[in-house]
Amino acid sequence: MNTSALLSAERALRASAPHALPDAVRGVLRQHYGARSVDVLLADYGQTVLQPVGARPGAADLVGIAGSPAGRAFGAQEPVTEAVADGVLLHLPISVRGDRIGVLGVGFAAGTGPGDAGDAGDAGDAGDAGDAETVGELGEIAEMLGHHILVADRDTDLYLRARRRDRLTLAAEIQWQLLPGHSLARPGYALGAQLEPAYDIHGDNFDWSASADDLTLTVTNGMGEGIDAALLTSLTINALRNARRAGVPLADQAALADQAVYARYRGDSYVSVLLMRFERATGTVDVVDAGSPRVYRLRAGAVETVPFEPQSPLGMFEDTPYVVQRFEVRSGDRLVIVSDGVYATASPSGEAYGEQALARAMLATRLVPPSDVPRAVLRELPGYRAVPDAEDDALVLCLDWE
Repeated sequence: MNTSALLSAERALRASAPHALPDAVRGVLRQHYGARSVDVLLADYGQTVLQPVGARPGAADLVGIAGSPAGRAFGAQEPVTEAVADGVLLHLPISVRGDRIGVLGVGFAAGTGPGDAGDAGDAGDAGDAGDAETVGELGEIAEMLGHHILVADRDTDLYLRARRRDRLTLAAEIQWQLLPGHSLARPGYALGAQLEPAYDIHGDNFDWSASADDLTLTVTNGMGEGIDAALLTSLTINALRNARRAGVPLADQAALADQAVYARYRGDSYVSVLLMRFERATGTVDVVDAGSPRVYRLRAGAVETVPFEPQSPLGMFEDTPYVVQRFEVRSGDRLVIVSDGVYATASPSGEAYGEQALARAMLATRLVPPSDVPRAVLRELPGYRAVPDAEDDALVLCLDWE
C-alpha cells in the first residue's frame, strides 16, 4: 500500500483552501500515481447528470448518469474503468457515509494506469483488471475528497454551484438547504430519498437524524406554492429539529412544532407531517402521523400500506395534543414513504398511483438499493399521470432495515 500517497492526499486536502480541493487532489494524483488528468464531477439535485466542478451551470458538457461509465460508477458505488483511444479513465465514486456526491475521474496514459485493459470505448469493473490495490487507494482518496467537500460547503459556493444543472427558484434554494442529503448507509439500515421537481419546489421536504440508539425520519408536506410554502416548511423543519435536539419525546416534538406553526399562521396555513423514530436494537418504531405522507411496506414479497390513526396537521389548531403509535420493522423489510404528489397522482382512467402502480414499482425494484428506488419511482410518474406536468411536489423515501 502506498501509505505515503494517502498521507500526502490527506495533508494536501487539509491544507487546501476550500475552493482549491480539486487542485489539491490533482497534484497528489499526478505526483504519486502519474495521473494525466483529474476531474471532479458532482451530481445535480435531480440526480440525472454529473457536472464538472468550476463549470458554470448549463455551460459545460454534462455527463448523463444513465448510460455512462461515470454514471455507472456513481450508481453502483464501484470503480469503473473506461478505455479511450490514448489511455484509460478510472471513474471512482465520491460518497460520504452512503450519501452519493459525485465521481472522481482519473486519466492515465496507455499502459500506465490501474485497470488499463480492454479496447477503446469499453468500460468494466476496475477490480477485474490492473492493480486492484492502487484502485483501492484511489478510492480512499476519492472518499477523503468527499468529506472535505462537505466541510468546504460552509465556506464556498463552488460545489453547490456544481450540483445545479439549472438555476434554482428562491423557494427551491430554501428547501434544498434544509435537506440532509440524498442517502445514508449505516450498519443495520440504508435509506435514500428524492424530491421532484428538483429546481422548482412547492412544500414537500424530508429530514433524518441518526444516533447510536435510534434513527429519526421526518417527511413533510406543506401548503401553498413558491416562497410561502418554502418559508412554512423551513419553520416546521427547524421547529422539529429544535425540539428533537432538546431531547423531548416524539409526541412533544410534534406538539412544540405545532405551536410554532400555529403562532405564526393562526391556522391559515399548516403542514402535514409523518414523524418516525426507529429503535435500532429492537426495530420498534414510534410514529406520529399528522397528515398526508403514507408508508408502504415490502415484506416477504408482498406490498401493503402501514395504517396509522391520522391526527391533525401541524398548525391547524391551537395546542393540539399528539399521540404516538407503534409498529415494528423486521430484518429484510423495505419501507417506502411517499407524499400525496406520488400516491395521489392519477392516471388518465382516474386510478391513483398508490392504489396498484406503486406496489408494482416496489416489487420491480426490490433488488435495487434504496438509494436508487426514489429515482426509479419518480421516473415512472410522468408517464402515468393524466396531465403532462406535475401539479404538486413528489417525494419518495426508501428505507431498508437489517
